[in-house]
Amino acid sequence: MTRDSGHFMLCVVLWSVVFGIVDGYRPVIIVHGLFDGPKQFIQLSKFISETHPGTSVTTIDLYDDVASLKPLWLQVSGFSTQIKSIMENAKDGIHLICFSQGGLVCRGIIATLPEHNVHSLIFLSSPLSGQYGVTSYIKRAFPNCVTHFVYKLCYNFFGQKISICNFWNDPHQRERYLKSSKYLALLNGEIYHSKLPEWREHFLKIKKLVLIGGPDDGIITPWQSSQFGFFNSNETVVEMKYQDWYLRDVFGLKTLDSRGDVVQCVVSDVKHVFWHSNFTVYENCIEKWLT
Repeated sequence: MTRDSGHFMLCVVLWSVVFGIVDGYRPVIIVHGLFDGPKQFIQLSKFISETHPGTSVTTIDLYDDVASLKPLWLQVSGFSTQIKSIMENAKDGIHLICFSQGGLVCRGIIATLPEHNVHSLIFLSSPLSGQYGVTSYIKRAFPNCVTHFVYKLCYNFFGQKISICNFWNDPHQRERYLKSSKYLALLNGEIYHSKLPEWREHFLKIKKLVLIGGPDDGIITPWQSSQFGFFNSNETVVEMKYQDWYLRDVFGLKTLDSRGDVVQCVVSDVKHVFWHSNFTVYENCIEKWLT
């Protein structure tokens, strides 16, 4: 190799690093939501590829469409297997974008994968504190039901085999929720269990937690659930920092927040199904956390 060709190759490598083509950006993994699949995230993948050239973007093709109604612990197991293989080949870590119900799946993945290397965990309009409101999504699973009676379908052995019931959080049926919940109450530490300290350690390995949502979502109820807020028994929204499990720092959210590693991004005028195809949301709430 001549000196000129050596200089040329060095310039190519430096240019590639600067523009993110060689190890410039961490891989991005997308976990879809209820009744979704990879096809719903083509536009988001394009946004990432256009702004961060060379980024590896994977939308996990698993539990798509109606299969997304399967119990969340089962989904956690399946998604974890595929995500773990990507993590093992990403020495600098990965970014995880989780939409809607997918955010709850990702919470389970983070809790149960001890060697995860998630850098930015981005929850895109996800019911992180649960759901209490019958929407078009829920009516597809439970036709003709009304909000006050969903607990009768969900808070029993068979109901907990449906994903929606795993995060149905009826503020008027607190005792039944705590007795029956096999997923959300465990993640929030509302029911103490022996794995909770371990899950907390795994949660604290996240470098940045990004919470995205807004008042015009139309599906997540209350919409503040996307920011870890939720209804009290009077259906008044209690913000994240006043939630009991935050104050007691049960699963590590308060510690992560005190480190300055919790980012809240609230955007108006965005309907639920458009979060992942809205460039303004991507530009203002997501892009900066994918480096």
